[in-house]
Amino acid sequence: MSDSATNTPATKRKTRVGLVVSDKMDKTIVVEYVARVPHPRFNKIIKQTKKFYVHDEKGEAKVGDKVRIVESRPTSKLKRWALDSILTH
Repeated sequence: MSDSATNTPATKRKTRVGLVVSDKMDKTIVVEYVARVPHPRFNKIIKQTKKFYVHDEKGEAKVGDKVRIVESRPTSKLKRWALDSILTH
């Protein structure tokens, strides 16, 4: 069965849900993403935090908002994500 027969695209973009921690830059927000993953050796669930620089064209997201971000082509040196939607204000 070929890829054209299925309705899924060949490349699926990654999505993350996180909290906006900074909106001071022009058209850019910083989103903190918290992942709950098992420790490689002890298997206890731990929190790993990562900050993503996200392209926000309209500047609609504010600090404290819960947002969904999607992977995109590189916009600048650090920005590889784009704002998909604002879940809660």
